[in-house]
Amino acid sequence: MPEALPDWDYQMDLHLRRTVRIDLDRARSQAGLPPEAVLMLAAVWTATGSNLSGPAQHVRLSGSGSATISLDIRLRGSDLGGLLLLDTALLLAEGQSNGRPSAPRRAGSVLWSHRAPLRLQGDAPQFPMAVIDFGRTSFPDGAAWHLQISGNLESATMGSLLLLVNERNTAVATAFENAGKPRDIDRIVLSAVYADTARTMIEHALSLDEFVDGADFPAESLGVTLTVLFDQLFPGRSISDMRLRRQQSPSLFASEVQEAVKIFEVSR
Repeated sequence: MPEALPDWDYQMDLHLRRTVRIDLDRARSQAGLPPEAVLMLAAVWTATGSNLSGPAQHVRLSGSGSATISLDIRLRGSDLGGLLLLDTALLLAEGQSNGRPSAPRRAGSVLWSHRAPLRLQGDAPQFPMAVIDFGRTSFPDGAAWHLQISGNLESATMGSLLLLVNERNTAVATAFENAGKPRDIDRIVLSAVYADTARTMIEHALSLDEFVDGADFPAESLGVTLTVLFDQLFPGRSISDMRLRRQQSPSLFASEVQEAVKIFEVSR
């Protein structure tokens, strides 16, 4: 796979193929397993943007000699987002009672594994997101979007932020569908989503006592992301001043955020 798919969107399904050649006799021997041990090659996918994961394909392996396995994996774009991780592993398929004392005995024991990452979203112009039906969630059916923030400021950004778009709202869903080549109406909708998302993130940051001027957070963490956003929106302003502004005059604070994100400047 390439490192990234810059033109990916949630309507783009993925078709992945992988060929794995396995020396079954050598694999069993090096793991201390008897010649009759049944193995399994399994692939599992994880998408950080949607917080979803699942089995992709698995193949049981018995007999001796070499085996060439072709994995053919199809993933729905609506289930993905963020960073896609494809894990391939050679497993012990059935429990073993014999073999060397140090040999794996439990079914599912991992003998070998490999992880292949593919970035779908999460670089500067993109954001981890998923399009879902709000009617099947606890979110209001008529809401157009919802920004989900989880974890603490030291948590990885890609696992802490998720923008959920309600597929029932055709205006917003269509705007994201056309994000690569947006119409004027799409730009207006996306501007509104961007403004509200930025406001939610800043308000979340200011609600946390550990979000202060000069704080040091790990690379690619939520704290770094919020700090960068704050500095972009309010250059030269201190976190303590903006926290006080939000507490004393929330309506003025909201207007200042609106100005900072340049809402509805569709040429941006």
